[in-house]
Amino acid sequence: MTTPADGELHATVLTRLGTAIASGELREGAVLTLDGIGAEHSVSRSVAREAIRVLESMGMVASRRRVGITVQPRTGWNVFDPRLIRWRLDAGDRAELLVSLSELRRGFEPVAAALAAHRADQEQCRVLASAVSDMVTHGRAGELEPYLAADMLFHRTLLAASGNEMFRALDDVARAIRNGDPVAAENAMRAIISEAATAVQDEGTQ
Repeated sequence: MTTPADGELHATVLTRLGTAIASGELREGAVLTLDGIGAEHSVSRSVAREAIRVLESMGMVASRRRVGITVQPRTGWNVFDPRLIRWRLDAGDRAELLVSLSELRRGFEPVAAALAAHRADQEQCRVLASAVSDMVTHGRAGELEPYLAADMLFHRTLLAASGNEMFRALDDVARAIRNGDPVAAENAMRAIISEAATAVQDEGTQ
């Protein structure tokens, strides 16, 4: 039976291990044991096992008999898990997250632009044009902060103008990551996952 105290210990150990893996302190191929985790964090085997179970579900570790608990390559991690996003931000991985975010944008923003061409209202068109003008002006002047503000406004308006609620929600994640706000990033990502799960569940009951 899991007690409230065990639940708090589990969350603490999970965060410590997750951050250590996300930061590279525990590198790919590193081998852990339940006894070792228990001793290092002063928790029972059951608490350590529960933390490892969660990390396994996220693709960050794998448990094998006679081998132990092995840290897995980043390529297999569930990078959209809000806990992992928060751990990476806490570990100072903001720059790499922004690169990944830029690559993700290249995947969905062209589609958002096509939708916006059909759905944007006059005010959204005005804001987009103004943001582009500001980006050109500030870019030529080498004014980084105003340029980034105009860039954020452009992307936020584009996603809203697409009329797709998932695109709009992704902007909240992007803004939180850019601002280095792990709590906001986690909450925004949780909201997207929850909304998608609810939609799938509703579809299945029809």
